[in-house]
Amino acid sequence: MTEQTRFILNETDLPKYWYNLNADNPIPPAPILNPQTMEPVTPDFLSVLFPMELIMQEITTDRYIEIPEAVRDVYKLWRPTPLLRARRLELALDTPAHIYYKHEGVSPPGSHKPNTAVAQAYYNKISGTEAMTTETGAGQWGSALSFGCNIFEIPLEVYMVKVSYTQKPYRRIMIETYGADVYASPSDRTNFGRSILAQDPDTPGSLGIAISEAVEVAATSEGKKKYSLGSVLNHVLMHQTVVGEEALKQMDLAGEYPDVVIGCVGGGSNYAGLAYPFMRYKFTEGKNTRFVAVEPTACPTLTRGTYTFDYGDTAKMAPIVKMHTLGHSFIPAPIHAGGLRLHGMAPSLSALVDGGYMEAVAVHQLTTFEAAVQFARAEGIIPAPETAHAIRVAIDEALDAKEKGEERIILFNMSGHGHFDMTAYLHYYSGNLEDYEYPQAAIEAAMADLPQVSL
Repeated sequence: MTEQTRFILNETDLPKYWYNLNADNPIPPAPILNPQTMEPVTPDFLSVLFPMELIMQEITTDRYIEIPEAVRDVYKLWRPTPLLRARRLELALDTPAHIYYKHEGVSPPGSHKPNTAVAQAYYNKISGTEAMTTETGAGQWGSALSFGCNIFEIPLEVYMVKVSYTQKPYRRIMIETYGADVYASPSDRTNFGRSILAQDPDTPGSLGIAISEAVEVAATSEGKKKYSLGSVLNHVLMHQTVVGEEALKQMDLAGEYPDVVIGCVGGGSNYAGLAYPFMRYKFTEGKNTRFVAVEPTACPTLTRGTYTFDYGDTAKMAPIVKMHTLGHSFIPAPIHAGGLRLHGMAPSLSALVDGGYMEAVAVHQLTTFEAAVQFARAEGIIPAPETAHAIRVAIDEALDAKEKGEERIILFNMSGHGHFDMTAYLHYYSGNLEDYEYPQAAIEAAMADLPQVSL
């Protein structure tokens, strides 16, 4: 009998509910603060940026939130996504470990991001939003939200980090193909963008700057435009839990349960989406699963950042949240994992790391691409540079299991394909990539400008 490789669910298995970790998390969420008053935000303040339904999802402690039928209907274009056993990679590594990956690269834009993009576009549509704004790093979020806004017929402005705007033109073209307008950030379209360009016309930009531009456009639109964020906030992570809810059913089909769950982290959405439904059983049933979040050494938010209150953007306009942060003034090195270059991390994920429920590791760029190539040659899928961080640690776990002679069930999120990242692979093959450690002096300097919060 041929051993099974693909574990497939039917459309009828598509989750009907998103899972909210706040219902089971032993660490209570810290308040979200107004950047002007340093006091807890009110719904009225947040309503400048978000529709009320998303604000309520941000603060609720309900365990499950029903997925609207209109959203589930769009999900059916690609969901449920497959779970695969990486048997060829296991063979190449000669490991007793079993490696599974949830393949989110099968969505129309090629990543996990539409899971929340479609939901956010829907809630904005039914609330009467006339247009939306957002930022994007590598372009995965921008292309996902442009996909969602196109479906629900909402105009969209995307502010794309300048280095990625240049490095990844095909993601920019994808955004435009779905009908959105995309601008290199910092741009001359906003007051904050112009101020950054005046200081440094050659800046590569950052997600913090791009967020500031998108927030400024929404906040000054007199209610006509709303802002959308692709990671970090609770409602975003909650929408992603369709990934983990499906994976639970698929691991059951495989007859196994993961010993370790791995994902790359920039803001935390793809990893939380896979991990949180499994973490529910760690908290409620005492499952002994390990959870490992993987970031680049060039943006070591969890491994070297400070767990404290900080602004969500460079211009200090976005709400203040308690999170692991490198400081809102952080300007990252132009590494190719553009989606992992945010200065801060999701508050709930940060709290889990701080509380010892989740591990965090940082990996170098070159060994990450080495793992990406090894995976592609074994499994046939070329991963996005962001996803390759999770692959690196999954391989390391499998090799550790081999060294110790033990079976280990490994699950990671294949958060996106790398079909639009060939320039990054070209630079790797050409020997033009290098490892980068973010300087400690830069971290310390950024910590001097943290908000003065008395809570």
